[in-house]
Amino acid sequence: MSALVAAPWFVVVLPVVLAVLIGALGSHAMTAVPWIAMAGPVAVLALAVGSLFAIPGGAGSAQPWTSALASHGSMTWFAVGETVIALGWAVDTLTALMLLVVGTVALMVMVFSLGYMAGDPGWVRYYALLSLFTGSMTLLVVGSSFATLFLGWELVGACSYLLIGFWYEKPSAVAAAVKAFLTTRLGDVGLLVGLGVLWKATGSLEYADVMARLGSLPPSTILAVALLLAVGAIGKSAQFPLHIWLPDAMEGPTPVSALIHAATMVAAGVFLIARAWPIFEAAPGARTLLLAVGVISALGGALIAVAQNDIKKMLAYSTISQLGLMFAALGVGAWEIAFFHLVAHAAFKGLLFLAAGSVIHGSGTQDLREMGGLRREMPGTFVVWLIGVASLAGVPPLAGFFSKDAVLDAVWLSSPAVSLTLFAMTLLTGFYAVRSTKLAFFSTRRGDGHAHESTPAMLTALVVLAVPAAALGAAGPWITERLGGHPEALSLTVSAVAVVLAVLGGLAAWVLETGQGEATVQHRLGPVWPVASAGFGFDALVRGAVVAPVSAACRMLWAIVDRFVIDGVVEGSALAAQWLGGAISRLQNGDGQRYATVVALAVLLMLAATAFVGR
Repeated sequence: MSALVAAPWFVVVLPVVLAVLIGALGSHAMTAVPWIAMAGPVAVLALAVGSLFAIPGGAGSAQPWTSALASHGSMTWFAVGETVIALGWAVDTLTALMLLVVGTVALMVMVFSLGYMAGDPGWVRYYALLSLFTGSMTLLVVGSSFATLFLGWELVGACSYLLIGFWYEKPSAVAAAVKAFLTTRLGDVGLLVGLGVLWKATGSLEYADVMARLGSLPPSTILAVALLLAVGAIGKSAQFPLHIWLPDAMEGPTPVSALIHAATMVAAGVFLIARAWPIFEAAPGARTLLLAVGVISALGGALIAVAQNDIKKMLAYSTISQLGLMFAALGVGAWEIAFFHLVAHAAFKGLLFLAAGSVIHGSGTQDLREMGGLRREMPGTFVVWLIGVASLAGVPPLAGFFSKDAVLDAVWLSSPAVSLTLFAMTLLTGFYAVRSTKLAFFSTRRGDGHAHESTPAMLTALVVLAVPAAALGAAGPWITERLGGHPEALSLTVSAVAVVLAVLGGLAAWVLETGQGEATVQHRLGPVWPVASAGFGFDALVRGAVVAPVSAACRMLWAIVDRFVIDGVVEGSALAAQWLGGAISRLQNGDGQRYATVVALAVLLMLAATAFVGR
């Protein structure tokens, strides 16, 4: 463990090497493939735990990169003249806690997949991609510069594309992968331009160098950088208006949803802002943007989740909503609380996605309207699901209660009017949490056949994640203190209101939802249901206002520029050469007198030209 702490780059290289090894072994080592892949997240966990022990307690600060480091170092990536770009690593408390999240969820996803993906023809490719993703996410986290972070940022995006489209024989999976790739690239362009502005202004992309030189930068430059970094974070964390890729990403295997789209990759945006916090601290305008985006995403995601019948899409919109809470906390300056909610959310939402995978595996459907009565046939899954949804809804004393209410408290103190929106989100969270639970586990079975409990490996992963989902709240003050914050007791008033609202939302769902799914709730909610179910038409708006015009412009460019101009020049040159060759070939007709005449004329022309030039 001490060797890992001293050389953390090893936990980046190891999963990548293991991915190559798995691909090379292929079907020759089918049973060994998962265990080979698990060595990657185990090494990540060892680095995280070892680093937390190596950093003295209370060594954090309001600037994470200046806190005590477990280890650091760098190597030259490329150099042009005096310009040197280095790839370095620095493991501090923020890094160690994020690695703890990545390692734990990645390992449990791989264990869960032993049962969920058993017999899949893409078994080897699946574990190779999971291993590659683990290495890419670790690179993003341990980097000591924005350059290293950006490399990891793009690699996890590529892995996400490959994993969303894992079942590439399904057109819907391919379309979802392309949609996720293109949408997140919009945010990535903002991040890349922001890093370019930062490089021009400071001459460096190293965290320590950039933060040390912030005081000499004009406020307009700091604001521009902060806004551009925020765009990158919004895209990666699926926040409004770049949220539309996440629900469609549920086309990938359910364990992938738990790893990438609930616990790690989508949290990278929050991690980026926490890592670059002094930039945002010096840019109030950017924090206002984060608050606005967070509030819209939190309330909008919860409203849409209420009207979803697909269990995975319900959880996807819930993820957008919970990430919105984190952005709201960042917007009011409570980055330590936002990160605490990130850690707690990784536990209970990772648990919920894997529990949903267990339900899908056992019942053969992911449509809540086709489930029912599963608590009798899947008692183990039922228990861990209850822990997950209770933590999500903020039921004390589970992890979600402490982290979510800490966010509500922070926003209430900064902007009481804005916090009312988040209280409404709490009511809606209780509603969709109870509604999905009643549809899946209570009343009578509405689908065909009988359900069955999941395999021991799948249940083991669920139980392991259920522990932090239930008990992590007690670690909140410790996490906040290690990050350099000052732990404060939750406001009893805020917590009481939040719990009451969640309970009221849950009771409303229990009464309104008779167990028949869309038919009863839609009838009682009237016109609200179809609008919310369709995501308020935002997807259709994007298709009509952005995708359709861009596609039409591309078709026009193809028809005019590509086919008419470029192909016209190329094909026209070929036709001209063919015509000229045919014309010249007609001179070769075997007539000696004509040959002599042509030669004589050519000689005369050459003599005339020579005389003219020499004159």
